[in-house]
Amino acid sequence: MAGRLAKPTGRYAGRSAEERQAERRQRFLDAGLQLFGDSPGYRATTVAALSEAAGLSTRQFYEEFRTLEDVLAALHLQVNDWAEAASLAALAGADGLPIAERAAATFRAYAANVTGDPRRIRITFVEIIGVSARLEEQRLARRSRWVDLICAEAAAAAERGEAAPRDYRIAAAAFIGSVNGLLHDWRAGWVDATLDQVVDELVQVLLGIVRPADTA
Repeated sequence: MAGRLAKPTGRYAGRSAEERQAERRQRFLDAGLQLFGDSPGYRATTVAALSEAAGLSTRQFYEEFRTLEDVLAALHLQVNDWAEAASLAALAGADGLPIAERAAATFRAYAANVTGDPRRIRITFVEIIGVSARLEEQRLARRSRWVDLICAEAAAAAERGEAAPRDYRIAAAAFIGSVNGLLHDWRAGWVDATLDQVVDELVQVLLGIVRPADTA
């Protein structure tokens, strides 16, 4: 497909072309979340199957996306945006609390959001892996945003005397790698633990990073 087909213009049934387009796009994303995040998975899904699940035509698919990879890319960003919004809301709600409580509340909000729907776990930690260089770049870029968030909070805690003053970037990257790896393995059935146990362990790893160096 050389390019997207022309988009409709004008109003229909009281809605603008932009509103109808946004609705169609979301229907494709909802269908992608179901098919990629559950069964049959991204690699076994076709444009025809996705369009049928969305209740739309393949022609309408190509009005919104070029390839199925575009749908997966959009879903990966959407799931991360949801988790980031939940984390930032928890962080704001924990304002003024000690760093240990702030860190735990923020990560638990992230974990609750991304694991509350098993399809989100699969999109974020399974289906996105190894698809293409483009999606790998996107995945690493989103990881970098999480690293930046941890570093910013650790730096603020250090200024308040709650954490050791040091460069936290390597430790933050190691923590994010642990989150990705452990949740991937848990979702794949390779970790014999409950989700609560996995989250509790990751919270302890995070707290080990941000505690002052002389804390026992």
